[in-house]
Amino acid sequence: MSSYTVGAQPRCYALVPAAGVGARAGADGPKQYVALAGRAMLAHTLAALAQVPGLAATLVVLSPDDEQFEAAVPEFHGERAWVARCGGATRAESVANGLNELSARGAQPHDWVLVHDAARCLLRPEWVVTLMAACRDDAVGGLLALPVADTLKQSVEGRVTATVDRREKWAAQTPQMFRLGLLQSALAAAGDVVTDEASAIEALGHQPLLVQGALENFKITWPADFELAERLLRSRA
Repeated sequence: MSSYTVGAQPRCYALVPAAGVGARAGADGPKQYVALAGRAMLAHTLAALAQVPGLAATLVVLSPDDEQFEAAVPEFHGERAWVARCGGATRAESVANGLNELSARGAQPHDWVLVHDAARCLLRPEWVVTLMAACRDDAVGGLLALPVADTLKQSVEGRVTATVDRREKWAAQTPQMFRLGLLQSALAAAGDVVTDEASAIEALGHQPLLVQGALENFKITWPADFELAERLLRSRA
């Protein structure tokens, strides 16, 4: 297991990969810019992170040809609001590029990075605070997740082939919180096949901590998710 000699208190950074095109969502353009309750989806996500105490900065990783961000999220500015148009073809590549950008801006290998999906726009600051408190003294880091409640079915061509034991099964969420240096090494070793940061950490032989999240912290993926997110955001207002 990696160890770090820490001379100063580790800082915490948020990293939001937002370079995707949202192909599964059926939206007309990148889904992070779809309006929900009067604001771009990404604006809701960043507003929640802006309310988290203890974050040194939030870095948004955009596609190199993104021309929508500033107009869609005009309130994202200031010393703790960072933008880098260095997104890649995959989530893993975008996160890896974002980690390099954090390093270039002064983040150290022992600092914590909380990677959060742009499309989990119902995030609440208190959930992030809970994750940070649980992971600060952990040797590995961890992630928000939910124990699976539904019966799980395995299928082939639309027909059930087996019922999967749901005991000890969790649905991964974000943020996922790991040391910058460890996460850089993990992603470099895993390549672009991993769909979340915890998978890359696991591939190095580590066991991330599971911190119970909330049902509302779902990722907008399918067309029907937009309507549900809209209702929930309006109910909060």
